[in-house]
Amino acid sequence: MASTATKQHYDVVIVGGAVNGSATAYFLANNPDFTGSVLVIERDWTYAQSATALSSSSIRVQFSNPINIQISRFGAQFIRDFGQLMEVGGDTPDLNFKENGYLFLADQKGFDVLKRLHQTQLDNGADVTLMDTEALVRRFPWVNPDSLAGGTYGEKDEGWFDNYGIMNGFRKKARSLGVEYIENEVVEVLRKGDLVTGVTLANGERISCDYIVNTAGTRGPTVARMAGLQIPVEPRRRSLFVFACHTPLEGVVPLTIDPTGVFFRPEGHLYLGGTYPKVDPEVAFDDFDVLHDEFEEEVWPILAERVPAFEAIKVVNSWAGHYDFCVLDHNAIVGPHNEVRNFLFCNGFSGHGLQQAPAIGRGLSELITYGQYRSLDLSALSYERVIENRPFLEDSVI
Repeated sequence: MASTATKQHYDVVIVGGAVNGSATAYFLANNPDFTGSVLVIERDWTYAQSATALSSSSIRVQFSNPINIQISRFGAQFIRDFGQLMEVGGDTPDLNFKENGYLFLADQKGFDVLKRLHQTQLDNGADVTLMDTEALVRRFPWVNPDSLAGGTYGEKDEGWFDNYGIMNGFRKKARSLGVEYIENEVVEVLRKGDLVTGVTLANGERISCDYIVNTAGTRGPTVARMAGLQIPVEPRRRSLFVFACHTPLEGVVPLTIDPTGVFFRPEGHLYLGGTYPKVDPEVAFDDFDVLHDEFEEEVWPILAERVPAFEAIKVVNSWAGHYDFCVLDHNAIVGPHNEVRNFLFCNGFSGHGLQQAPAIGRGLSELITYGQYRSLDLSALSYERVIENRPFLEDSVI
C-alpha cells in the first residue's frame, strides 16, 4: 500500500531506494556539512526484482580504467568497515565478505590484454598477480590449462558479500540519520525551464524539491523521460545458476572467469555461475524468465572443460536478474544533466552497481553539498560523454 510523505518539500528527492539510492541518502545524511532534508521514494519495499537483490554480489579491482579501480578499492575497504560504519542501536551488520579474489583466465590474445591491464592496476594500488599457466596450475590445481596462456588473480579487495545486507545496512543507517523513505511511485517529474521542481506520485501527491537523484535502476530511463531527458540505458537479462558438484574443489576458489565469459564462484558448499550471453537483447521490465538452455548449451560445457571436477554437477537453483545496461560503453552515467543541472543521474551500471555504490553515493552527496567532487573525481562518468557520443571504454567487462 502506498505511503505518503510527511512534508511537501525536500531538499533532495531520490527516486529508487535500493543500494545506490540508499548509499546516496546515507552519505548525505552522514555529512555534517549537509543540513537539508532527504526523501527516498521506492516503488517496492520488497526489492524482490531489484538488481541489488538479484545480483551475484561481488566486487573486483581488475578493471582497465583507473577511476573504476579506485571506485572498487574504496568500496572494498568500505565493505570491510561496514559493520562499524552502519552501526545502529548496537547492531553492527556483517556483510560476510569472502575476499577470495577474481581469477581471470586468458588465451594468448587475452593474456596480452591482461598484461597491459595489470600494469595499470598496479599503478593504481591494486594487488593483482600475473601468472603464466605453470604458476596458475600450481596455485589453482583444479584448472585445466588447455588453450590458456595465463591469468591474473586479485590478492586483495576482490570477492563477494551479502547483497541484501549492504542495501539494508545503508537504508537502516540513513533512516536513523533522519532520511525519510516512502513506498510509492513517481509518475511525473515537474520541470520549469532548465530546472526540475518536483515530482508527482501515483497517489496524486506532489512534492517539490531542489534536487532529484535518479537511482531507479532499469526504470531510470523512464524517470529521465518524465523530465524530457534521455539516457542510453535498457534492461538486459542475466541468468544465474546454483549448482552442486560431486567432488568439491580444494583450496581457495576465486570468482573465476573463463576466456569465453563463463564464470563461477563458491556459494557456501555449492557454486554460482553464469555467462555473458552471446545474444543479449533488451527485455521487458517484468521478464525474469530463466534461460535454462543457456546453462545446458553455453555454461556447463565450458565449466566441464575448464574444471574437470565440474563434469558431474547438478543445478539446484536458478534465477534471472536485470542489468541496467549502458549501451554506449557499459559504464555508469553519474552526475548532472548538462542543462537541467539539478537532475542527477545514477544509471547504467551494467552489472557494477552493487560494488560501486559506496563511491558513487559519496560522490553524488559531494556534488549536492559542495557543487563538486572532493574525494574521487567521477567526471569521466558524466552525462556529457553521452551528448558527445564519447564512450568511456572499459576493456574488462563481464
